Amino acid sequence: MTSFNLDAYLNAQQQRVEALLLSRTEEVASKVPPRLLESMRYSLMAGGKRLRPVLCLSFAEAVLKQSTVSRVVEDCACALEFIHTYSLVHDDLPAMDDDDLRRGRPTNHKVYGEAMAILTGDSLLTDAFALVAGGPEPVRAALCRELAEGSGSWGMVGGQVLDIADDRLANIDYLTRLHRMKTGALIRAACRMGVLSAGGDEDALRRADIYGDAVGLAFQIADDVLDVTGDASSLGKPVGADAAAGRFTFPAVLGLEESKQLAASKVAEAIAAVRTLEPGDGPLAALARYSVERSS
Repeated sequence: MTSFNLDAYLNAQQQRVEALLLSRTEEVASKVPPRLLESMRYSLMAGGKRLRPVLCLSFAEAVLKQSTVSRVVEDCACALEFIHTYSLVHDDLPAMDDDDLRRGRPTNHKVYGEAMAILTGDSLLTDAFALVAGGPEPVRAALCRELAEGSGSWGMVGGQVLDIADDRLANIDYLTRLHRMKTGALIRAACRMGVLSAGGDEDALRRADIYGDAVGLAFQIADDVLDVTGDASSLGKPVGADAAAGRFTFPAVLGLEESKQLAASKVAEAIAAVRTLEPGDGPLAALARYSVERSS
């Protein structure tokens, strides 16, 4: 049992992130074609867990030992959600997953059309780097690289390519590599960017790296498990899609119980990694547990 109130913390952080997202889109609203801005906000402000920006903020707070963070940290948090949202908009397209629902609402291309959905994703991706680079602080260059590595060809996009490959292998090594890239790389980047943007040292960065890698894998295993055991009303999207598409998931390769055990071991690894940053039971430990205990 834990005395830390994760629900209250998450609610406060999610509201904080959404206020930041509105602020950052408002700053450029006059420059953006209205229909494009509407489409971007439709997907960006559709709710969700906000896990990546929350992790970024939480690591920065752990380094600083306070909840007040700089504009650099906040820009990183927003950029991470821009990247994540762009990936969802593109994932939902007919050429990818061909989904009708996202977070309980029609997917972007169902509302705005395929062309606008593609351009919306392009805009969110590009604008994310404008956010991180948009200031005089020297650390912003390193933060841009972290974001690029987490989201690019040897991160999220590369993992997506492995995911749609015709010659995808039905073994645990391939599956682990795929999801360390597709899901884990951006989660790991969020943790590292939180440390870097707050001026953390190399030890803190190393611990964020271990934590992010472990939580990223645990989060994806939990997603695969929920696709088997969850329900559409809680998830906000259809269940059983992976099985219907013949995809190799952790439950399909390892079995349901072994998948749950692997996820639990990754959570323990993550919590152990951040004990020096968070000696007590705080948000980082609670977020690690949440990655596998959630229902959506």
